[in-house]
Formats: sequence, C-alpha cells, structure tokens
Amino acid sequence: MVRAPLAAISEHRLQQRHGLLTAAYNKEEEEEEEEEEFTETSQFKDKMNLEEYFKRIGFRGSLDKPDLETLKSVHRHHILTVPFENLGIHCGERIVMDLEVIFNKIVRNNRGGWCLENNYLFGWVLREIGFDTTTLGSRVFNSILNEFGPYDSHLINKVVIDGKAYLADVSFGVSSQIREPLELISGKDQLQEAGVFRVIDQGDKWVLEKTGREPHVLNPERANISLVNRNQTKMIYCFTLVPREVDHFRDVSDKLQTDPASLFTNKSILSLQTPTGFKALIGWTYSEVTYKPEEGVDVMDMREVTDDEIEEILREQFNLKLQNKLKPVSNKAWYTL
Repeated sequence: MVRAPLAAISEHRLQQRHGLLTAAYNKEEEEEEEEEEFTETSQFKDKMNLEEYFKRIGFRGSLDKPDLETLKSVHRHHILTVPFENLGIHCGERIVMDLEVIFNKIVRNNRGGWCLENNYLFGWVLREIGFDTTTLGSRVFNSILNEFGPYDSHLINKVVIDGKAYLADVSFGVSSQIREPLELISGKDQLQEAGVFRVIDQGDKWVLEKTGREPHVLNPERANISLVNRNQTKMIYCFTLVPREVDHFRDVSDKLQTDPASLFTNKSILSLQTPTGFKALIGWTYSEVTYKPEEGVDVMDMREVTDDEIEEILREQFNLKLQNKLKPVSNKAWYTL
C-alpha cells in the first residue's frame, strides 16, 4: 500500500475544506438560560426535535434527501460547534446513556459530550433525517501498551448511502477527529484537514489509522510534554461491523467515569474543532493547534492556566457555562493531542 506524501497534497483542496464552515463557526453565540440537572430522572418539557438540534449546530442546509453531501455537511457542523468533553465527571455530574438526557444537555444546555453521548445523539439525528444508520462499537488504541483496549469504549455509526458504507464519528476529538465521514474502503487514503485517514480491513476487525504532520510547538518549555504526539502515523481504534444496541455501552459508560484506572477519571478533557485546527483544555493545559499542511507541520500554542482562568476559557473559547465548578484533573495517563 502506497501512502500519499502529505507535502504533495494540493493546498487549494485543503483551503476549500477549511472554508466550508467558517461562517458556521463564527455564528453568533446564544445565551442558554435554562439549566437542568443531567440525571436520568430529569423531566423534559418538550420532545426532542431536529429543528432544535440544527439550530444548535448552525445547520441551514437542505434535507430534501439523505445523500452524501447532507451527511458530510451535518457531520462537519456538529464537530465545529459541539465539543468533545468529559467535564461532567469533574464537576459532580453523572453521565447517562439516556437519549433525552443527552439531547437536553447538548442541544438545550449548549454543552458538549464524549463519544457515548455525541455519537449516540448523532445516530438518532441521522435516522430522523432518513439515513440507513447502524451503531457500532470500537476499541481505542493504547499507545503505551501498544494494543487496543479490551472492550468497546467508543461508539461510532455506520451509514449506507446508495450501497456504499461510511464511518461517521463526531466525537473523538483533538487531531484524531475526522471532519467528514470516511468511506469504508480498505487501505484508501482519505485526505482531511488533520492529515490522511485510512480504514484497513484486517479480516476479524477494521482498523482506523491516521498519518499526520510534525508538531511545531511554539513554547519551547512545552515541547517535550506528554501531550505532544510524535508518531506521524498512528492507530486510533479498531471496530467490527456487528450492530450494537445502546445497552451494549451502559456498563462501559459507568466504568469509564468511575474506574480509577480510566483515562476519563484521570484527566479532564475538552476539545473543539476549528476551521483550521482545534482548541483543547486538558487539565490546566490550554492549547490552540493550527494545521499548516503547506509547511508540513501542526503549529501548537500551549500554555498552563490557573484555576481563576478556567471559567473564562470555558466561556470565551468553548462557549460553555457549567452548572457546577470544574475541578481540573491531569494525572499521568496515556493521552496526546
């Protein structure tokens, strides 16, 4: 299999992709006044509806037919407006696998979520639009142990359009986040802003991997911290095409937010994609990453912030307002930007 050199990729193509949703990203922020506790017993005044969701992500496109362009557009709008975050674990909330609770949290309270929330909600959205959508489970690659996790901790969606299958995933975050669904063709290089993604059929499982660029850290004192990924090609997760129901993930959800060995109990994680990269707050480390494909690098501006700065960063950089005070956590655990 020949991998396309990133330096040879047309800058014009990337600029077209970058500019697709710049207008959506810069849309006016709306103040959310309604606050509700995120528990399974929450009472909902109104039923979930697509109009509210589309307003939340700034989507104003046509829904005349569930085609590939619609799927790409809704996918991009979602990742540019809804953060990947596990902050609930670190501010006294319980994350539950309840679709109405998730809708209320993300859509009505302007929050983000982790994959079990974002992709669960996104699967519902796709089915409501009319897409042939199947929920799948995946096992995330642990670069320290050099192996995939033992259980399905990451929820994703498979979408079939005109006989072709696509992988839709709006909630992995940081530089491993796909901007558009990937076609399920083994070994095919699929260029996106973060680099070249490919899915590989290994018989008993599919593997998602990415070839990125060299990191260029602007702050010399931050250049060697563990958050900086030095592997140009890396595996992200593996999955099978076995359909999964939501019950498959309930115990996993509880385990990930209570197990002392879980990544999510050891780090508070927040990231949001931008038209040219992403922003992230991992513990007390705030980062702004800009993709520079024409230079073959990802420019990383990283700094440590104080507890007093956290609330302003959440509000100004991620448009988030938490009900409870966030207690950042950054214990030693495998995680890179």
